[in-house]
Amino acid sequence: MLVKWIRCTVVDRRGFERGQRKWAGLLGEPGFRGQGGGWSRGRPGVAHVFAFWESRAFYDSFMARSHDRLASAQSGTFKDAQVKLFDYRFDVKTGFEPRFTDSDLVRVAHCRVHEERAEHFTLMQEKVWNPAMAGSPGMVRGLFGEAPGSEFLILSMWQSAAEHGKYRTERVERLALRAQTEADIAALTGDIVDLEPSWTV
Repeated sequence: MLVKWIRCTVVDRRGFERGQRKWAGLLGEPGFRGQGGGWSRGRPGVAHVFAFWESRAFYDSFMARSHDRLASAQSGTFKDAQVKLFDYRFDVKTGFEPRFTDSDLVRVAHCRVHEERAEHFTLMQEKVWNPAMAGSPGMVRGLFGEAPGSEFLILSMWQSAAEHGKYRTERVERLALRAQTEADIAALTGDIVDLEPSWTV
């Protein structure tokens, strides 16, 4: 599965949201698995969208054919768009599927990892972080994705901000020490996204 993460700064909120609903046109596309997104909790005006495709070939075919027609509805409503593609590697918790209807919040972590530490980082994600997140009440599902150049995406869906907050304060420092996270990571950026139900396709 291919994961596409889009982050942009919205300059015309009404126009952007109107255009976002036009992406319902994705539903007939071969290989399309689902899309959802919402607003950054900490950065005013920043929107995140996550799209899922069965494979790179289906995605490339869509980009060549239908993408520009669907995207034209949002032309001029945002700036500073950053688009990243990741290959799905494994689930965080079990049975990941690109559904957004049972979550209020997505946590996204984007990690650039020292090349020689990439294997260790992946192993720690499986052995330390995943069980901790999977055991947290309110954590619905998630995934771990990889892009060339030792870049990783960790996406987790939560029922509510309160549940995610409990996990953060209790666990994160202790887990980071155990996983030797600081030694692995060259750069880490992240965000917390309040999902907009009307953006779900």
